[in-house]
Amino acid sequence: MSDSSQLPYRPCAGVMLVNQAGKVFVGQRIDSTLDAWQMPQGGIDDGEDAETAALREIGEETGIDPSLVRIVARARHELFYDLPSDLIGKVWKGRYRGQRQHWFLARFTGTDDDVKIDTDHPEFRAWKWAEPSELPAMIVPFKRKLYEDVIAEFAPWLESIA
Repeated sequence: MSDSSQLPYRPCAGVMLVNQAGKVFVGQRIDSTLDAWQMPQGGIDDGEDAETAALREIGEETGIDPSLVRIVARARHELFYDLPSDLIGKVWKGRYRGQRQHWFLARFTGTDDDVKIDTDHPEFRAWKWAEPSELPAMIVPFKRKLYEDVIAEFAPWLESIA
């Protein structure tokens, strides 16, 4: 196996999307047999800024129209995670060791009827609203610290956003 520390991190954007009840959108990945849930997130295209990517990913993964999403805050720094060694070389065509992510906190102004995960290229097989404190236990273990960092970053806003 090659030295994964020489591989770059994949640039991504993620969104903590909060509804009126103060709960966070999570989806269960369609490509995993694990009972793992995650917030919307994905790669930043060449020439795209992080906020544009974040809004695009929400649309692609949740079917939610960007007009129903209001960005409230942006994480002060990029957050990183490393893939476990058994996944390096298997995902993203083996080009990355993990992800470096720009995270956004956003307010969802629509209703549950505005969520349509049966998109053109579905990424989630199920979705639900979860308490922010539940998120680290719901994600795959190698992203747990990242989710703890996202929650800590946005804690000052979570009480007032709902």
